[in-house]
Amino acid sequence: MAVEEKIKSIFQKVLDVKPSEIQPNAKLDESLEVDSTEMVEISVAIKKELGIPLKDNELKKTHSFNEIVAIIASRKPAGSNSHGPGCGCGH
Repeated sequence: MAVEEKIKSIFQKVLDVKPSEIQPNAKLDESLEVDSTEMVEISVAIKKELGIPLKDNELKKTHSFNEIVAIIASRKPAGSNSHGPGCGCGH
């Protein structure tokens, strides 16, 4: 599963939104009315599910979905070669 799809899945779980409601370039606080608490939940879910190291408050509700995807895609999961948990490639 691509990083974008994994993050979209996290958004769906945390925010209870449909994939069609996620606008790639719209700011999250404007398009999905994401608040600070929900942003923390998204950050925690990304850390847990994708093994991506994130600093506190690194992801902000004023980011767009695409900006978050770019931040996450630029990171290697903790303790791996560059592939996410369960990628099946043997790393």
